[in-house]
Amino acid sequence: MFGDGSPARDYTYIDDIIQGILAAIDHPFDFEIFNLGESLSIRLSEVLRLLEEVSGRKPKIQNFPAQPGDVNLTYADISKARRMLDYRPRTRFEEGLSEFVRWFERNSIQLDLQVNR
Repeated sequence: MFGDGSPARDYTYIDDIIQGILAAIDHPFDFEIFNLGESLSIRLSEVLRLLEEVSGRKPKIQNFPAQPGDVNLTYADISKARRMLDYRPRTRFEEGLSEFVRWFERNSIQLDLQVNR
């Protein structure tokens, strides 16, 4: 983990992004730029806590200094996508994380995750 786990990011479940892309395809715009995301930021430390809770595995975390230039907070301004595409992310972070863990386990993906059971 780079830094102390306090930086927060806007995590968005893939189904919500796909819904936004399909909505953009279905509208006859000549040219528009839309920001798709969730517009809700979650601290990395909270992501790790929830991942442990959902997966039932305790992560072994290697700590590193914060990366130079990294920002403390990111989030998507989805107001234009809401207005023009009726874009509405529906998947709460915890639900998306649970679904990801189930998908990961079903597909037996072998990554070097260094976790304890």
